[in-house]
Formats: sequence, C-alpha cells, structure tokens
Amino acid sequence: MNPPRELIQMLFKQLSVVFLLTTVCKAAMAEPTSNVVMDRQREMKEIAAATKTISEMFKAPETYSSESFKQAARAISDRADQQLVDHYAATTAAEGSDASDLIASDPDRFNDLAQDLKTYADKLAEAADKQPDSMSDEMRMDDREPMGGGPLGTRIRNNASLSAMSAEHAFHLMLQTCTSCHARFRAK
Repeated sequence: MNPPRELIQMLFKQLSVVFLLTTVCKAAMAEPTSNVVMDRQREMKEIAAATKTISEMFKAPETYSSESFKQAARAISDRADQQLVDHYAATTAAEGSDASDLIASDPDRFNDLAQDLKTYADKLAEAADKQPDSMSDEMRMDDREPMGGGPLGTRIRNNASLSAMSAEHAFHLMLQTCTSCHARFRAK
C-alpha cells in the first residue's frame, strides 16, 4: 500500500521545517558563544594595550603622564575582577577561544586571580593620583623591596603590604597575575 501523495508532501514539509528550525537554533546558539569569545578577546587586547602603556612609562620615565598612566590602570581595573569572571561564567572553552575548561573546575582560583588583577591595577591608578607631575622614585622599586610573586609565588594579602609597595612592584605583581592565570587557565 502506497501512502497518499498528500501525506508524503506533508511529511516532507514537516521535515523541512524541523531541519530549518534545527539550523536556525544551532546558528542562534553559536552566535552568543562567538560574541562572548569576541568580547573576551577584545577586552584582553585592551588590557594588553593598557599594560603596554604602563610598561613603556616605567621603561622611559620621562614619558610619564599621570593621566595616561591612570587611564591605563583604570582600563585594566574596569576589565578585571567580576567583569572578567562574568565573561567566563557561562562559557569557558569555546571555538576560537584559548580558554581552558579548568576555569569551570577551579572557579575560586580564577576569581582570586581576577580580583588580584583589579587590586594591582587600582594600586597603579592610586599611584598616578599621588604623582601628578612625574614618575618619582617613590613609584619605582628599590633594592629593599622584596620581589615575591611569580607564577607559583605569593600574593599580597593585606592592605598594609599593598599600600607600602611601590607602583612598579604592583605592576610586576600584576604581570605575574596575568602569567599565573594564563599558565593555569589558557589551553594554548
């Protein structure tokens, strides 16, 4: 017994609709992921550019501008802490991203690093406020200041230690925070 032609046409239309909906749903689901990855990559590039600005001023103190230094520090601070955590909360590893699934399995460590990034960036912005005219010796590290840190090293855990450190030391710890995060949570 052959099915009626109308039944075949109806089934074909239903399958076409299902196929179309599946394709649209896949595209809709892929769009936010790629947007999330693009947003994260854009923000990381902005952090890198701000870090470069600060680094260049430490390398050539005569180029110091408290306003540019502070803007760069604020650019990092604004993208750190909860902002950074939120970018990875829903989607960690995704196509086009170097993020590892370890972010989801070790969120406390990721959150700590995101907070540390903000803490050190805020210290840099504060230093710019205190030194409006030039990069003073007070902003630079001296031989008496312990280095600490490193990808597996210690973190500044109290405000007294943070307020006593130079801006350059805070900058080095900020860079080490980035290195620690990338070493732990970057897949590539």
